[in-house]
Amino acid sequence: MSEMRSPEETLDEFYRGKVRFWQPRKGYRFALDAPLLADFIETRPEDEICELGTGNGVIAVLLSLKPFRRITALELQSSLFALAVRNVALNGLGARIGVVQTDLREFRPGRVFDLVFANPPYVRKGTGFPSPWTEKTVAKQEVTCDIYQVMEAAADLLKPAGRASFVFPAARFDDLIMAAAGRDLHPRRLRFVRPRAGDPANLFLSEFRFGRGGRPLTLEPLVLYGPDGEQTPETQAVCEGRTRGPAHP
Repeated sequence: MSEMRSPEETLDEFYRGKVRFWQPRKGYRFALDAPLLADFIETRPEDEICELGTGNGVIAVLLSLKPFRRITALELQSSLFALAVRNVALNGLGARIGVVQTDLREFRPGRVFDLVFANPPYVRKGTGFPSPWTEKTVAKQEVTCDIYQVMEAAADLLKPAGRASFVFPAARFDDLIMAAAGRDLHPRRLRFVRPRAGDPANLFLSEFRFGRGGRPLTLEPLVLYGPDGEQTPETQAVCEGRTRGPAHP
């Protein structure tokens, strides 16, 4: 049975209608970084996965087009937790995705995961301006946790041979690398995202593993928009779920 649509919400389709999401008309809405991370993450059929801060569940639901055993998606904020639960149900994914309302700093499941991923708050603690919507402020700014605490949780929840993937601002590259190194996590794959060809990167995608492993594989930058302001063919493919990420050795 379909849900009644609230005038305060929109029902949006993604991946050419393969997945759908309820989102508030105002306030926290997912952005392009969500499908970029979903595309970058590599999964395996046997993977048990944990997401640190699922928001409305968008990345977990987008990942449902890839193989995995189960995602445990954590969310602190009650309003976003409820929305994530609805979005998982809307897409018929209750058997593959479980949403847990908890603080990632306190989550103790008694087991570890093959893959941990997060789209952490971007704005450094003590900087930036709060949004009129509290849930957006908490999701986007280091209010309840910072990148060091996110990385601590990731390391605690990860198997020794596990992988951890993130999307983060390129301007804070050193912050993420230092936070990860403090828990013996080191980059294995990197991909920078540029708004247009010739522009400096504004985001980067990363995969980490425990222990040093030499120089990370740095993939070709992803260019989002062409000179005409339209999405590049690769960006379109990412947004339509037509690629599992860039080919690499």
